[in-house]
Amino acid sequence: MQRERPFGVTVIAILEIIGGLVLIGLGAFFAAVGMAAGVIPFFGLPISIVYIGLAIILIILGLIAFAIAYGLWTGKGWAWTVALVFSIIGIIIGLLNLPGGIINIIINAIIIYYLTRPHVKEFFGKAPPMPPPPPP
Repeated sequence: MQRERPFGVTVIAILEIIGGLVLIGLGAFFAAVGMAAGVIPFFGLPISIVYIGLAIILIILGLIAFAIAYGLWTGKGWAWTVALVFSIIGIIIGLLNLPGGIINIIINAIIIYYLTRPHVKEFFGKAPPMPPPPPP
């Protein structure tokens, strides 16, 4: 029997894809800046190393976002766990960036709330199947 993906999981997976694209785009931008900074005399090399290092981190995070999106889309249990962990980390980062991080905190709290709903946990195999509704 094919499990039906909850609509909210579809939304979260699409947002992960968008986030991954943004991270990879930023990574490409920082790589370009790092390459350009390499031509500056004296300070160019250290600046270049920092920007290229940041670019590599951003691109890796973007690829991880794609993997999470795939796992959410297909209902993999590991994706549920990783999405929860990343949302918790997002809340912590939001707390460190207050008051500007309040939107980040709210979005990640909503994601955590939604992913812990019984029908969503069932989709990811993290809860026992819900009983069918009683006949009318």
